[in-house]
Amino acid sequence: MIKTIVAILFFSLGLSQAPSSLNKKIDKLAKSVEKKVIDWRRDFHQHPELSNREFKTAEKVAKHLRSLGMEVQTEVAHTGVVGILKGGKPGKVVALRADMDALPVKEKVDLPFASKAKGIYQGREVDVMHACGHDNHIAGLMGAAEILSKIKKDIPGTVKFIFQPAEEGAPLGEKGGAKFMVEEGVMNNPKVDAIFGLHAWPGKVGTVEYRSGPTMAAAERMRITVTGSQTHGAVPWKGVDPIAISSQIITALQTIVAREVNITQVPAVVTIGSIHGGVRNNIIPEEVVMEGTIRTFNDEVRKDIHDSIRKKAEMIASASGATAKVEIFSDIAKVTFNEPSLTDKMVPSLERVYGKENVKITPFITGAEDFPFFTDHAPGLYFFNGVAPDPSKAAPNHSPYFFADERNLKYGTKALTQLAVDYLYLYK
Repeated sequence: MIKTIVAILFFSLGLSQAPSSLNKKIDKLAKSVEKKVIDWRRDFHQHPELSNREFKTAEKVAKHLRSLGMEVQTEVAHTGVVGILKGGKPGKVVALRADMDALPVKEKVDLPFASKAKGIYQGREVDVMHACGHDNHIAGLMGAAEILSKIKKDIPGTVKFIFQPAEEGAPLGEKGGAKFMVEEGVMNNPKVDAIFGLHAWPGKVGTVEYRSGPTMAAAERMRITVTGSQTHGAVPWKGVDPIAISSQIITALQTIVAREVNITQVPAVVTIGSIHGGVRNNIIPEEVVMEGTIRTFNDEVRKDIHDSIRKKAEMIASASGATAKVEIFSDIAKVTFNEPSLTDKMVPSLERVYGKENVKITPFITGAEDFPFFTDHAPGLYFFNGVAPDPSKAAPNHSPYFFADERNLKYGTKALTQLAVDYLYLYK
């Protein structure tokens, strides 16, 4: 009777169910694979590939998974790779995800394995860099795959390894990313019961951050086209100036979050990131095109922001004799939502890897992820692995100076491994 009560309490508190003997094996294997993970990461960093063009990356991943005796699927959503590891005992199916693509950024970090790669982005040649840490994600998940393959007889269930292309967005005119992987059946055959993912983050190495519930923002792209009447720059009264009107619209959009959103509840962002109009100094053009991003955590706030953008743009343009066309593209990234019940149960796994004092709750993050396309089909937990030796001096993700201390890799590798094993024991 006492054993039954203890077992019930153990489960309800979300404590790790993996046997201590298995945890010791994981610790030992994590140490043995660390050098390999570092070498893989350096190779990926030196040879980055853009979204939907991760050909060599995918080839290297697939070769490794096959060497571990897994069932491997390639060319999923163009260049994605999926490995399936069946444990020695029946049980649930847990998925681990890593994104593989790099960014059109010229690296400015002085590393012996710094990227000198080039790629084609929107029709032109660009420098390419792993400026968001995806090289760490790939290598870490490959390491987790090796560890789990060596203890598969002790695993009560199945682990699915998802190496995803195009998290940063597919090239114009192409499908890609998590949504396309889901369309191609990655969350089925076998059906996934839970999914975990991490992100390299400029927090201190050896720390981890997470949040229960809404964590990262939904991201939407907007385009506002202001059409006036072209005229000579010397006689502006003979036309309608879309540049002047656009400047008024931009100013008005800044008041939406500042004056209309209750930011004590959830944050929001409205940003204009580009504005293009005109070709010559003495010609007032007919048209100006502005593009920007909207970040929200709440559907009601999102709808109110959409309405406000449209009203402000259209009415300001109309008042000056112009027109404004507002387009909002919503199918980019939804709110990253960590299922609270799953999150609570898995926090002890993170505490085992990082130490309880190094597991922290993050504030809302207005960056976005396409991980929610996976969690539409199974509950998930997405967390942030610290990669900076000194967070106060760390460059942000997407910076040409973004730097990940290699000591982070052992934590990310072990965290993914521990989460997978603990989940399968908790829910067996």
